[in-house]
Amino acid sequence: MGFGFKYFSLTLQVNRLYTHKPIDDMETKKFLLSEKDIPTQWYNIAADMINKPAVPLHPGTRKPLTAEDLSPIFAEELCRQELNFTDRFIEIPEEVRDVYRNYRPTPLVRAYGLEKALDTPAHIYFKNESVSPVGSHKLNSAIAQAYYCKQQGITNITTETGAGQWGAAMSYAARFFGLELAVYMVKISYEQKPYRRSIMQSYGATVVASPSMSTRAGKNIITRNPNYQGSLGTAISEAIELATSTENCRYVLGSVLNHVSLHQTIIGQEAKKQMEMAGEYPDVVIACFGGGSNFSGIAFPFMSDSINMGKKTRFVAAEPASCPKLTRGRMLYDFGDEAGYTPLLKMYTLGHNFSPAHIHAGGLRYHGAGTIVSQLMEDKMMEAIDIKQLESFEAALLFAKAEGIIPAPESSHAIAATIREAQKCKEEGVQKTLLFNLSGHGLIDMTAYDSYLAGDLKNFVLSQEEIDNNLSEIIKMQ
Repeated sequence: MGFGFKYFSLTLQVNRLYTHKPIDDMETKKFLLSEKDIPTQWYNIAADMINKPAVPLHPGTRKPLTAEDLSPIFAEELCRQELNFTDRFIEIPEEVRDVYRNYRPTPLVRAYGLEKALDTPAHIYFKNESVSPVGSHKLNSAIAQAYYCKQQGITNITTETGAGQWGAAMSYAARFFGLELAVYMVKISYEQKPYRRSIMQSYGATVVASPSMSTRAGKNIITRNPNYQGSLGTAISEAIELATSTENCRYVLGSVLNHVSLHQTIIGQEAKKQMEMAGEYPDVVIACFGGGSNFSGIAFPFMSDSINMGKKTRFVAAEPASCPKLTRGRMLYDFGDEAGYTPLLKMYTLGHNFSPAHIHAGGLRYHGAGTIVSQLMEDKMMEAIDIKQLESFEAALLFAKAEGIIPAPESSHAIAATIREAQKCKEEGVQKTLLFNLSGHGLIDMTAYDSYLAGDLKNFVLSQEEIDNNLSEIIKMQ
């Protein structure tokens, strides 16, 4: 029987369950911390890694990059954090913690409903990052980046966004610190997710569909392919070009880079305290994967225990089958953007010229992975699986019926991976503790759910020929 049929039967079971009788053996469902428990430091896993991530290379000289090389693009403190491979912990400014207090600490939830629907011996927990003002984990780094820009006296910032979650988070943070923001939003998402665009505009950001005619990079791409629906790589090129050509302006990024992963570790640090409250420790930690920000956030603090204490936790990154950089890409030096403006990063990549399918995985359609995550993959400290689009939506609806939360399409990949693990526990008759990051809710993504419920969505899997053709040009760059 196929996976989809299993889900169909599970959905019927959930419908029966939620008519609704209390779960007799349910004890505590939510594990809550107080404001005093908000971490005072971010955790820098690079300091603990035996094999350090490869240093980025200057795109012109091919020499190792310095903080000074990065400073025309990023705020100076972010440049220092990006190349810091020695300090295990970096202080969180009190002004940043003050803004965190608006929504942190976030809850850790025992998913009793999902456990019962799956009839699994597994104990399933999720860290609920969807409770932030913008509905996702992205705010954790947006606040920090906006703060450092403000401290430096920067007045304007630019960024890109895929599904719109990062753009929404940066719009909130920019308004909080009095910065002007321009957002290049991947064109297909600009059209598929109009309410994400409205959120950004409500906070005062200027939002442009990418590729656009407002930059040289955008014009070149449109000239080559007038009907191109965009990619994160394209949007990054446009945002960097605007930042470097505008006075007193810097670029901010929502994933991939080391300093972004650093800021997100507040998630896992809180989760460790909450798992201790629950009296359990995860056997498997799971998160969806686009560029690596929310995976890093939930996984790295637990991975510290694996490195330093010998814990045997498995770490699983769930990416879309339509953009399988970790499962089918190559570890190569590549640009982080389509036009080649960024430093060269040694990472798992499908090629900066990769054109993603028009799927609803949203922010997971980026062509590469961060250098830290890529090195951890090389060292077999983590693993990756790919999830097809229909499986992710089936998992999302099951979770919604069982737990009452409609997840973001990105987060549903983590839910699908968790369901696979829970079913293995049932088949093997073993009890394991599973923890996943619910990186955002899907209440502004209902057009995607409309398409799924109408039967209009299809699976899309890249052929090996497409991957090989795409990477052939990148291999020549090595």
